[in-house]
Amino acid sequence: MPLTITPEATRFQQEVKLGRVLIVEDEELIRETLALALMEEGYEVATAEDGRKGLELLSKSSESTYASPPTFDLVILDLMLPYINGLDLCRLMRHEGSSVPILMLSAKGTETDRVVGLEVGADDYLTKPFGMRELIARCRALLRRHRRSQLQTQESALRFHEIVLYPQECRVTIRGEEVNLSPKEFRILELFMSHPRRVWSREQLIERIWGPDFMGDSKTVDVHIRWLREKLELDPSHPEYLLTVRGFGYRFG
Repeated sequence: MPLTITPEATRFQQEVKLGRVLIVEDEELIRETLALALMEEGYEVATAEDGRKGLELLSKSSESTYASPPTFDLVILDLMLPYINGLDLCRLMRHEGSSVPILMLSAKGTETDRVVGLEVGADDYLTKPFGMRELIARCRALLRRHRRSQLQTQESALRFHEIVLYPQECRVTIRGEEVNLSPKEFRILELFMSHPRRVWSREQLIERIWGPDFMGDSKTVDVHIRWLREKLELDPSHPEYLLTVRGFGYRFG
């Protein structure tokens, strides 16, 4: 039986836009019932009837860009699926670094099944049969927690023009693209971005980044600055971010 979307559900969905949910469930009746209930609550919904199709949709989501954020805000994932089961799909998502909340569904209600599901990366677990009101309440709770966590991460990020540094995640993006930095490069950039326009001498940088027991040459600072410029600057020979202050050291911005 095809899924029927009422005009009221469509209008409400367009007005509210609470988030986009992916449902991966092989039982057609459950899949369509869940989709309709969530759409009536204001969510956008995509569905997959097996693990392989779910992985395909998730892979497209992970290819999103800076201008187009990840497609799904929540995944409702059945444990027993054709081709790729729910546990393996959940494990793959977490292995690829996805932090999208996962609500796992299963006809199995033993403690062992719940523990395994949570240990491979699911955020919550619901045993069939379940009430629709409870499922929607759990979806709301997962989305609230995830958005609160995202907001805290965004608030703690250091930003300077097109460069964004996430201290808790140890990652940096520039112009929306992620940049791979070594631990020392990351710490230097974090120090610079925490004190924009402050001038740091080589000796100060060595003490803060390498520590007072460092016995190497101070020129190692110059080498790391050069490497950072090659990764961050459009034209490393004419830097815009990491500037040399002759006779003193370096400053950021």
